Order: sequence, then C-alpha cells, then structure tokens
Amino acid sequence: MRRKIAAGNWKMNGTGLDLAMLADLCDRHPAPRCDILICPPAPLIHRAAQTVRNNTVAIGAQDCHAEPSGAHTGDVSAAMLADAGASAVILGHSERRQDHGETDASVRAKAQAVIANGLTAIVCVGETLAQRDAGDTLDLITSQLNGSLPDTIAGHSNVIAYEPIWAIGTGRVPAAAQIGEVHAFIRSTLGQRFGPETAAAIRLLYGGSVKAANAAEIFSVPDVDGALVGGASLSVADFSPIVSALEASA
Repeated sequence: MRRKIAAGNWKMNGTGLDLAMLADLCDRHPAPRCDILICPPAPLIHRAAQTVRNNTVAIGAQDCHAEPSGAHTGDVSAAMLADAGASAVILGHSERRQDHGETDASVRAKAQAVIANGLTAIVCVGETLAQRDAGDTLDLITSQLNGSLPDTIAGHSNVIAYEPIWAIGTGRVPAAAQIGEVHAFIRSTLGQRFGPETAAAIRLLYGGSVKAANAAEIFSVPDVDGALVGGASLSVADFSPIVSALEASA
C-alpha cells in the first residue's frame, strides 16, 4: 500500500525561531500512520533536520538546480540539499513556473538530478482558472506530466502533487469530484507511460487551500494519498489536525 504523506511547504516564510514548531509536531505525532514532511526555506534546512533528528518528521526543500555544481550564483544542487539533511524536493510549483519562468523541460532536468541523488522528487502540476473554465485541465495535466517527469522515475522516487493554481492561497477548493477526476486521470496517464506497477506505487497529493476543516473530505477521495499544504503548515495548531485527518484515512 502507498504510505500517505502530509507535506508542508513553508514557501518564503520562517526563521530559526519558527523551528520550535517542528519539535512540537514530533511530540504531537510520535508514531504517525503517515509520512510527515516539512519543506522550509533553504537556509533553514540544516537546522530543521537537526531539530527533528531521530524523530518522525522529515525535511525537504522547495527547489534545486539541475546541475551538480558550477557557476550558478544563488542556486543549490540536489547533492547539497541531501548533505544538509533534505530527503525530498518540491519541483515545478506553480509559483516557480510563473515567477521564475520554469518550463516542463527544466523541471524534468531537476527531477533527474533529485532522483540521481537518492531524494524524492515531488513534481507539481495544475491548471489556471482560465484553463479550467475552458475545459483544458486534462490536456494541460497530460502535457505537464509528459514534459516534467523523467523516464528514470520509480514509484519510491516520485510524488505528484496536483495543485490547481486557482485554489492556491485563495480559500477556494475544487469539489471532491473534480479532485477525484484529475487524480484518477493522473494515475491512468502514469500507467500508460510507466506501467501499472510503477503507477500504482507513485503517491498523488492534492494541494490548494487545504485546511483542517476540509482535510477529511479531501482525503476521502480515491487516489488522494495526502496533501501538499502551504499556509496551514506554518503553525502546529493548523497543520497537526491535517496530519490527524490523514492518519484517520490511512
């Protein structure tokens, strides 16, 4: 069975003072029935990994460079992130695609680097409201999956996060049937390319205004193996109930 994941993306938020919440999270979930992953900003990764050492919360990163080293000022490689204590990397988030012009090809190259360094690649896909209204959601998802996923993936080395852009940080959440349609489509598309065994092992997360109030409904949707949570992951009071809802669905 796929082990479910509650992943928190802190985005550009947090300082060292905020790392105390990680110890609190470990205390609240000493033996979780799901994986818990927090992805803080890069400067906090090493200290975060030290904070949760030998505990039940894993630490991830929010991006990486595709190259192992070189003249890339301001960037970090997958090997550096692994050395700092990260076990996973978020790739192709809509904010990276929009704000930094990332393409499917660049996301694919980064995913190859992440997998080559033994980390889990969490590849994000999702449509804008205009694309949803135009009925282009599934075509877009197909294009993003085909372009962003390397041929080298395996079930244990990849996670797909479906994040409809129009739901991120807006408080708007797709209906359960809409989430289910996209997740089932992603699973089917993965099966056609990588085979049913690999497709069945890849975990699919939903992201976009996930909160304690709607988590249980979202986690009841078939093929939803957890959540990629933004703002609600910044506080234990908000994130812990989401973890609990996911544990209850496991």
